[in-house]
Amino acid sequence: MDGKISLSQWRALIAVVEAGGYAQAAEKLHKTQSTVTYAVQKLESLLGVKAFEIQGRKAVLSPTGQVLYRRARALVDEAEALERAAGSLAAGWEPELRLAVDIVFPTWLLLRCCGRLAEQRPEMRIDLLESVLDGAGEALLQGKADLIITGIVPPGFIGEHLLRARFLAVASPQHPLHQLGRPLTQQDLRRHRQIVIRDSALQRKRESGWLGSEQRWTVSHKATWIHAATMGLGFSWFPEDSIREELRNGELKPLLMREGADRYADMYLVFGDPDYAGPGARALAAMIREDVSGLCKSRGEPPPTTLPGQKPRRKR
Repeated sequence: MDGKISLSQWRALIAVVEAGGYAQAAEKLHKTQSTVTYAVQKLESLLGVKAFEIQGRKAVLSPTGQVLYRRARALVDEAEALERAAGSLAAGWEPELRLAVDIVFPTWLLLRCCGRLAEQRPEMRIDLLESVLDGAGEALLQGKADLIITGIVPPGFIGEHLLRARFLAVASPQHPLHQLGRPLTQQDLRRHRQIVIRDSALQRKRESGWLGSEQRWTVSHKATWIHAATMGLGFSWFPEDSIREELRNGELKPLLMREGADRYADMYLVFGDPDYAGPGARALAAMIREDVSGLCKSRGEPPPTTLPGQKPRRKR
């Protein structure tokens, strides 16, 4: 049975909602405003509903329109995913693999796995987004990543547990906190500058960890974050794997804390859509699991496990 509404009409409705108006939607879709307006009005006419209602001088989604938008978003996402999957299947191995990986995950291990994949498929392009907090999940929900490693599994996806990352409270050996000569309290920390890294998500930013210091610097890049601490500009909690060299050569030193000196964060492997994952994504995931298992074994930690969750689905 043929549907009454075309994908282009559903896309017009979505664009009006997400862009905030007909003119903005027309610009986003590279169409005239009259074309977009007609598409939405035709959709309403064919379905016998009103997707928008006037409140003051602004058109907003009606209750019916909210349902249509959610379902249309899922329909269009699924159609786009199917098209990408068909292209990948036709090509055999996907020409490009898009990754979004939280900076907490060991960079050396990720690059080693990417290197092994490159040995098998040197022609495959790898697009790596290094993210913080919600950044990887946002990339997945927006269809910008095929595979992510994150500490925050997006709603509706299954996270395959990889490892538990340890965070250490550290500062430069010359930092005043090291000169107190006793276990430190939260009150001690509040008197000094804390250096934190910004959530790389654009839509929903999140703050994480202890943020009790009145003096705070927020940076956007991992290298800046670490370098600021080695210069004695503040203290922070860092992933232990990210500062091994700085700890080894004495540029950073763990703070003697009365409590909370170390913290832990679980990292998860998540496919954008397991049904449509290409052979490259599956091969890299297998390499990551293998190397993480070896790392956990060397540390005397339990191997990765798949955690129970809801059935994977795309953005609502």
